[in-house]
Amino acid sequence: MPSEPRITDFPRIRTTLAIYRILAYATGVMLLILCVEIVLKYVFGLEADLGGTGGFLVPAGMHTGFNLSLAAQIAHGYFYLAYLIVDFILVTFLRWPITRFLLIAAGGVVPLLSFFTERRITREVSAYLAARESAAASTPSEVRH
Repeated sequence: MPSEPRITDFPRIRTTLAIYRILAYATGVMLLILCVEIVLKYVFGLEADLGGTGGFLVPAGMHTGFNLSLAAQIAHGYFYLAYLIVDFILVTFLRWPITRFLLIAAGGVVPLLSFFTERRITREVSAYLAARESAAASTPSEVRH
């Protein structure tokens, strides 16, 4: 098994990277919303309620409308699961070690980290793909794999 990804996989790597970027931002934003929700609930005893009779912020457990606090928790969970799957696919395509996967995965549970890891991973992968493509273009076709 080669230690580097095949050039024929580069379009799939780019697609996976684009999906990863979207999910990194979605997961990061939902995590920040979740942090605000946790502070509201456990510090101030309030939860967000949409369409209820008591206003937007109501005492915890006193919902008469749609529970936005619970929706934020569920949404973050699903976004994080999708983020992990795409993270694993990207790491597998690039043949990175599992420790790299774990570092990227931490972006979904540490507030603001997903924004920094997204920027770094995008920069590294884009530079790597460009360097490999330019090297492949300068070598004869018999050497390429």
